[in-house]
Amino acid sequence: MRITRRDFLSASAGIAATPLLAGRASAAAPREADIVVIGAGAAGIAAARRVLAAGRKVIVLEAASQIGGRCQTDSSTFEVPFDRGARWTHNPETNPMIRLARTAGLELMPAPAGEKIRIGRRNARPGETEEFLAALVRANRAIDDAARRSDVSCASVLPKELGDWAGTAEFVLGASFTGKDLKDISVVDRARAQDRTSAIACRQGLGTLVTKLGEQLPVALSTPAKRLSWSNRDVVVDTTSGKIQARAAIITVSINVLASGKLRFDSDLPKRVNDAMAKLSLGSYDRIALELPGNPLGFARDDVLIEQSNSTRTALLYANIGGSSLCTIDVAGSFGRDISAEGEQAMVAFASDWLKKLFGSDAVAGIKNSSATRWNASPYILGAMSVAAPGGQAARRALIDPVGCMYFAGEATHETLWGTVDGAWESGERAAEAALRRIGALSAAPAAAPPPQKQRRRTPRAQSAQPRGLFD
Repeated sequence: MRITRRDFLSASAGIAATPLLAGRASAAAPREADIVVIGAGAAGIAAARRVLAAGRKVIVLEAASQIGGRCQTDSSTFEVPFDRGARWTHNPETNPMIRLARTAGLELMPAPAGEKIRIGRRNARPGETEEFLAALVRANRAIDDAARRSDVSCASVLPKELGDWAGTAEFVLGASFTGKDLKDISVVDRARAQDRTSAIACRQGLGTLVTKLGEQLPVALSTPAKRLSWSNRDVVVDTTSGKIQARAAIITVSINVLASGKLRFDSDLPKRVNDAMAKLSLGSYDRIALELPGNPLGFARDDVLIEQSNSTRTALLYANIGGSSLCTIDVAGSFGRDISAEGEQAMVAFASDWLKKLFGSDAVAGIKNSSATRWNASPYILGAMSVAAPGGQAARRALIDPVGCMYFAGEATHETLWGTVDGAWESGERAAEAALRRIGALSAAPAAAPPPQKQRRRTPRAQSAQPRGLFD
């Protein structure tokens, strides 16, 4: 029995390590700008486009040798584009990235229509699938109910009667959706995650789309920001290529990079910002790609599968991507972090063993090519998507307020679309609007943090149906 997208909460896709993209000319970093943007991921690209559209001078500083941040597409290793990072975007009715993709001539398509469950060497029967869906509904209800009372861990409120589906529900609701185990996730953050059922893919790759949207921007690649000297009036960014002075800065680097101290600040940041870094750390989500000619798994195009499991040592399979022989095995949470730390060889070995367990040895006998991502080891990212720790959901809003003339953006700063490219893009535009108001490029009305977004009420079944997040 196939679980339809409206029936099933599947995974947030993993992000990956080293992209293989064609090179891009790097802009020379100027001595000054109206606004400097640090980081050329989705949030940074969105912010810079908005500043440029307002007729103001902007420069984007990117530490890596390519733009995209956690959106990277490898177009050379396999027969189809391989999104090593984020794979989906959402909300096609309101998402500006969808319109921009069409304008750029890129081909969009809906996410896979449904998912399957494997129990040992067989697919789940219809009655078993219904049992799992019912378990997900009970778990989601428990999380939503708890979120109205206090901000505790998701694991602490799970119903005791989930039976044989407890481990699978924990994987689906926790590791594969957020990159963290349920014991490390705030019930309020999880409950407030906006519905993400309308997922859209880009045939050329989501990383390709973000790169395309940044083509005309002044981006200085391989130019990490080292230190920021800031006040209420201006900011000076010390880079490997010299100093840049600006009237405002938009900082879009990941929470883990901020917390690592790689980007230093001359004056201490407010306590609320430091607390937010600790409470919104990135989860772990990685992807192991295997090229399996001849369809030995017997799947249709773009099939997705999880297994019934009572262990964290599990994964999500995305088979025959785009009708090709490319399959990805996504690992996440504490197990994903551990296996990623062991290196690519260990990751590929796990993926092979996992498929053998579910489909037999013949299924992986003809592996033609493989690749694995290790985002936790990527020096300019250091993880996957941000997830609030128990008691930490309010930290997202704490990051929205400016610090002097500095504004923070990125998926971690979005209260309901955290963990998505959509949230990152929206946060970049929001930060750019605020920075432009500060320098007088827009209305002089004081910038205020946006009000909390309204939550769409969900039916019990739909509560179990939010699909992928940022890195899927």
